[in-house]
Amino acid sequence: MANDAGAFATALDLILGLDPDLLGIVALSLRVSLTAVALATLVGLPLGAALALWRFPGHGAVVVALNALMGLPPVVAGLCVYLLLSRAGPLGELGLLFTPTAMVVAQVVLVLPIIAALARQQVEELHQEYAEQLTSLGLSRLRMIPTLLWDARLGLVTVVLAGFGRASAEVGAVMIVGGNIDGVTRVMTTAIVLETSKGDLPLALGLGIVLLGLVALVNAGAYLVGEASRRRLG
Repeated sequence: MANDAGAFATALDLILGLDPDLLGIVALSLRVSLTAVALATLVGLPLGAALALWRFPGHGAVVVALNALMGLPPVVAGLCVYLLLSRAGPLGELGLLFTPTAMVVAQVVLVLPIIAALARQQVEELHQEYAEQLTSLGLSRLRMIPTLLWDARLGLVTVVLAGFGRASAEVGAVMIVGGNIDGVTRVMTTAIVLETSKGDLPLALGLGIVLLGLVALVNAGAYLVGEASRRRLG
């Protein structure tokens, strides 16, 4: 217990003292996750809205596949991206493997289905509610997309926050494609795994505290957005 208490105290010292190694790992983690979520949002929101508004042969199969990909195991996503970016893969000549870019790609693969599937559900519900009004205004389905996305913006913020929570807590995929290289691709989750295996508990605990704080902020943000949405709807 004494050793654990000492490790916890040292971890707090690292955080409060703004330890350069800890800050570097946290900064890279945020840069990778925020970039991945931004890219997934730019693609996922219109994709989800399009699936909500258009019906085509195989539409149900696409929706089922998208929902299934929400639970895609991170190691499988990492393996697929690894095969894509490896030297023998179709994009191997780009030299992206074991770089932050590869980690962003892996996180996009994990986050995109979540954002697209949840956005589809929200837009579909809104479209069912306002279909007659939108049609009476002469809006095509394509022009309905930005209108419905804007109207669902509060709920979609929660969707994006859920995607960020998934990205920031991911370890398997980013370790496979990033390699956990010190100062290059080491993020909070992979560093916690490595430092714990090495017995360096203070750094692992410090990163764990920061990660827990980040997750708490994301959940608080989602809760506040949800409350604002409920007040807006009465």
